[in-house]
Amino acid sequence: MTVFDNRHAISDREAGNGSVYSDATTLTGRNPMPEPFTTLLALATPELRPIMLALRDLILLRDGGAVEIVRIGDRAASYGPGSKKMSEAYVFIQPHRRWVNLGFYRGTSLPDPMVLLTGTGARLRHVKIAAFAATSAAALADLLDAAKTERCAALGHTPPQVKK
Repeated sequence: MTVFDNRHAISDREAGNGSVYSDATTLTGRNPMPEPFTTLLALATPELRPIMLALRDLILLRDGGAVEIVRIGDRAASYGPGSKKMSEAYVFIQPHRRWVNLGFYRGTSLPDPMVLLTGTGARLRHVKIAAFAATSAAALADLLDAAKTERCAALGHTPPQVKK
């Protein structure tokens, strides 16, 4: 696991003790891409990579304070106010063979007036995205905002202001 919180962090393996350490080196540019996300991109087909990048940019635009957790074993990158995947993350990007899932860990509790969310799990729901144009749908931004608000409320955090 490697964690990024819009600052540089080193992986558990690099730290040598199973912990996550972060320094204060601020990343610059438009959502700079850490090496683990680049590795995740390489697992996807070339056609899906722009979709993954656009979803990552959308998440980080809507939540500039999000912690990015890339787990290559899960073939996914998770985002939330902290580094704990199941309790603090609210959304993930996961490439498949012909689409990218934008998954919501507590999707069953989210308002979904456009009925984009699919899945049958107890809590998890996802949106299958196979075309780049779908990444700009306002309904995706609304789902992200609702998921962030839900997770911050559950954890007792004040959600960061949404960048519009």
